[in-house]
Amino acid sequence: MAEQIVLLRSIDISAEPAEVAAAISDFHRWVEWSPFEGLDSNLARTYSGPQSGVGAAYAWEGNRQAGAGRMAVTSATDDEVGVKVNFLKPFKSESQSTFTMAPTAAGTHVAWQMSFEKTVLARVMSLVAPYEKVLGPELDKGLAKLKVVLEK
Repeated sequence: MAEQIVLLRSIDISAEPAEVAAAISDFHRWVEWSPFEGLDSNLARTYSGPQSGVGAAYAWEGNRQAGAGRMAVTSATDDEVGVKVNFLKPFKSESQSTFTMAPTAAGTHVAWQMSFEKTVLARVMSLVAPYEKVLGPELDKGLAKLKVVLEK
């Protein structure tokens, strides 16, 4: 197996694990909390498959900053949601996001792990913009927005 780059962020949310999982496994709701929304006000979105859960898919195409790609829910339970992401533009790559939900006394501890293969391109890009510094804060921002949305 190829070497992986792994980012992990977490937050506590005052909501039940099932409610958190439902917001993550439904791509229609990602516009409310995804840190990558807002990169292009004219972003073209296409949804396919079921509304949510395994098989739900979302494709996007936008400006240079937003790029183009496709995401699909690969697993979905109240404890964990897996999302495979295929980026097409500005360059081809693939990542896997795993969201884990653990019940707490006050709600749910949510962890977002993003991993992808450490390819030659990924190594070069990490020299210019280290993933931990570039993507880490984006994951934090997304989790913070998810918290706000679910605690309304």
